Amino acid sequence: MVVFGACLFLVLLVGLVLRSIFNHYIPLFLNLGLTPKGCFGLPLIGETLSLLKPHSSNSLGSFIQQHCSRYGKIFKSHVFGYPAIVSCDQELNYFILQNEDKLFQCSYPKPIHGVLGKFSMLVVVGDTHKRLRNTALTLVSTSKSKPEYLNDIDREATRILNSWETKKQVIFCEEARKFTFNVIVKQVLGLTPDDPQTTKILEDFLTFMKGLISFPLKIPGTPYARAVKARIRISSTVKAIVEERRRNGEKKGDFLETLLSANTLSEDEKVSFVLDSLLGGYETTSLLMAMAVHFLGQSPIALRQLKLEHQNIRKDKKKDDYLNWEDYRKMEFTQNVINEALRCGNIVKFVHRKAIKDVRFKGYLIPCGWKVLPVFSAVHLDPSLHQDALQFNPWRWENQNQTCKKFTPFGGGPRFCPGSELAKVETAFFLHHLVLNFRWEPKEVDTPMAYPYVEFLRGLPLEVERILVESSI
Repeated sequence: MVVFGACLFLVLLVGLVLRSIFNHYIPLFLNLGLTPKGCFGLPLIGETLSLLKPHSSNSLGSFIQQHCSRYGKIFKSHVFGYPAIVSCDQELNYFILQNEDKLFQCSYPKPIHGVLGKFSMLVVVGDTHKRLRNTALTLVSTSKSKPEYLNDIDREATRILNSWETKKQVIFCEEARKFTFNVIVKQVLGLTPDDPQTTKILEDFLTFMKGLISFPLKIPGTPYARAVKARIRISSTVKAIVEERRRNGEKKGDFLETLLSANTLSEDEKVSFVLDSLLGGYETTSLLMAMAVHFLGQSPIALRQLKLEHQNIRKDKKKDDYLNWEDYRKMEFTQNVINEALRCGNIVKFVHRKAIKDVRFKGYLIPCGWKVLPVFSAVHLDPSLHQDALQFNPWRWENQNQTCKKFTPFGGGPRFCPGSELAKVETAFFLHHLVLNFRWEPKEVDTPMAYPYVEFLRGLPLEVERILVESSI
């Protein structure tokens, strides 16, 4: 009986291996002649480690640079366990983004699903994604120009900067994260920085963030395993806040009330939506702020023009007047600075897609089931598309279309980031108070690095000095 069981197990194992070979490798080799040039690297792991090798986010990195030089802007590889087409071509990138759920589909690695949850807007596809995204667009459109929301941003920026009064040095990334977290928690859940629930959520959220970017080993005690548990705790806290709001029946006309009234979403989808909002409003917005400050520190002329723009906005306002939507619309050079920080900093290097049917493009075949990676940073730093592409130059955006094919910091098509405008508003308002009230310079060199997620290794330490008397920079 034991021998029979062992033989049966062996037969099943061989069957699984053969099915894997048939489904995965046979189609791969049959299609080699029609796919772009490239190579698959080492067995099993392919070229994943080379793709993920850290490099300055204001550069292509050795993997992309060498492969583009050898094979062209569109090449094949084997990454994240799948044969893949890597695109550094603006036309193919645009084609991929515009054909979401038609020819291509979102396809992030399974460990990402494990920590984000199955209802995260980042990983869901089809009708579920459409429902979540439509809710996000509704909430953003009703929130972004509301005086209450703008006043919250203004107050929090002032509060953070006032805490610098007695400091000679700050770790800017930490300060930016405090700002963005407090703003998004107030906006989404109605909590203030002093609320005990805010502290609880922040502690769990920091654990969650560490696990999100860690090696996906789900063993008790590992960052990944702790992140999964932290997400469960955050979800429980959010559910408790939601239930309390329902019991009280209080009408505040805020983000949470609008979300609760969204009949198209289940309870679990609403909770996941809150977590997505915290993630987007916390990490990516604070990174955008850090990028702007980092690059402005290298361009005194841009900093001078930025300060002049904000002095002009402030001159007709009283000292304690809040910034409003009309003020934001006047921040034209500020928008140029933000766009250039996004182009140079490349907070999102690439996104994960897969072909859901055979696709022909420029004479190439993209086989069904293959992974597809549109690399945004390669287009942002392409010298044939952007003059002096490696230089921080906000003036390049004057009279230029900011939603063109060669600029996709927030993605594109049906998965274009719905919170992009909120990130820009928060960054613009913080810069307003920063440039009018402080001088700063880097304490030490700290280059943003792509892992492919972006991080300042030292947290961007700055020496800061309060401007006591208005003067030129």
